Amino acid sequence: MSWDTIAFDVDDRGVATITVDRPEQLNALTAETLEAIEDALDEAAERDARVLVIAGAGDEAFVAGADISHMVDLSTPEAQAYAELGHRVADAIETFPAPTIAAVDGHAFGGGCELALACDLRVAAESAVLGQTEIDLGIIPGWGGTQRLPALVGDEVARRLIFLGEVVADDDFEDRIDDLAGELAAKPTTALRAAKEALNAAGEGSAATGLALERRAWAGLFGTHDQREGMTAFLEKRDPEFE
Repeated sequence: MSWDTIAFDVDDRGVATITVDRPEQLNALTAETLEAIEDALDEAAERDARVLVIAGAGDEAFVAGADISHMVDLSTPEAQAYAELGHRVADAIETFPAPTIAAVDGHAFGGGCELALACDLRVAAESAVLGQTEIDLGIIPGWGGTQRLPALVGDEVARRLIFLGEVVADDDFEDRIDDLAGELAAKPTTALRAAKEALNAAGEGSAATGLALERRAWAGLFGTHDQREGMTAFLEKRDPEFE
């Protein structure tokens, strides 16, 4: 099988490699690309792959995230369908019958980070940068990040990555506290509340319940001022003005 936006290969060792092949778009994930990955996962399983590697083409990005130009005008029902697709792909990676490795070379933001989280192992190049940066778009992680990230890195680190969209080192304690409070205050309030609700669900009940809550919360942010403003500002390369 062949696809326009991914490459697929199985070598003589039984190592299957799925490469997101949109380097000019930093391998951003469209619905078409997610569906291609889903098909390739089925193909790898049918061919009894002994190991699965997820990679990105080029040297700038593993997967820079979901395609924002596709998401910016989604309605809540459309966003729900997109979340369901992203969850299906991440779940298929997580439950793939052989070990899975994320080959993270370059940026792995948002949905790209979530694909890496769904793998069993992550190998990052020295220049790699990973982050759940959705908050600055007026939304939250929508493909499993609020549930898988706390399980992998612990609750507080996950909250820093999801609330702030970045990790910042600073030796000055008092200034850091003041800066941190200011950073959080400047983030979109509705998205922060949704992020906290989803993160709190990670420690309560089953994983399926938490993932379902995340999908609903993510889709529910579409159509809000902050979602439209965050994504429009990103596409226009300017700072957002959140409510």
